[in-house]
Amino acid sequence: MSRASDRAYDEIKARILNGALAPGAQLKEEELAEICGVSRTPVRDAMHRLEAEMFIQRSDSQRSFVSDWSIEDIEELFTLRTMLESHAAAQAAERVTPEMLVRLHDNVAAIDAAIDRPLPDVDGFLLKNAQFHALITQAAASDRLAHMINRLVLQPIVHRTALRYDADQLRRSLAEHVEIVAALEARDPEWARAIMTSHIRRAFHVHRSEHPG
Repeated sequence: MSRASDRAYDEIKARILNGALAPGAQLKEEELAEICGVSRTPVRDAMHRLEAEMFIQRSDSQRSFVSDWSIEDIEELFTLRTMLESHAAAQAAERVTPEMLVRLHDNVAAIDAAIDRPLPDVDGFLLKNAQFHALITQAAASDRLAHMINRLVLQPIVHRTALRYDADQLRRSLAEHVEIVAALEARDPEWARAIMTSHIRRAFHVHRSEHPG
């Protein structure tokens, strides 16, 4: 991919995440090219990437829109993600290496630092939270499983949900991460599976409470 394509990708994705491009909004190449300061070709490349990542949906008439998921769609995706990530956590408990456990502890410490301040660093939390889940999947040591999980991690949904977290909810999320790591250290796959299941289901219910429609 070209630098112009990467720049367009970053700009469009950022605008989707911050709500400047709202769910359901139609996306026009010429308007996005002007916003991003690039030609239409890199915008087209960027939109293909974002469509593959489910940030963008294409209609039967080939018009592009910011993905607008119904609560039923989101619940189904969270259900599938729960099944896969809980399995990944269980598998990680049997395969995790000492080096990976060190990385997970460092990640948990970074999340703690991001939220342990008068005004929590939600962007820092989001980055380290995504890294935590990626590390668990990596520890499971299954390329097939990783590919399936990556298709179901809806970053726009995760981002919007986390923006609604209050300090107590951020600490609850951190505590669940700590317990997942403890389960991995104990080499207890069922404990790891149970905590990851409740962790993701809780996130879904936070999202549903803020987006009941």
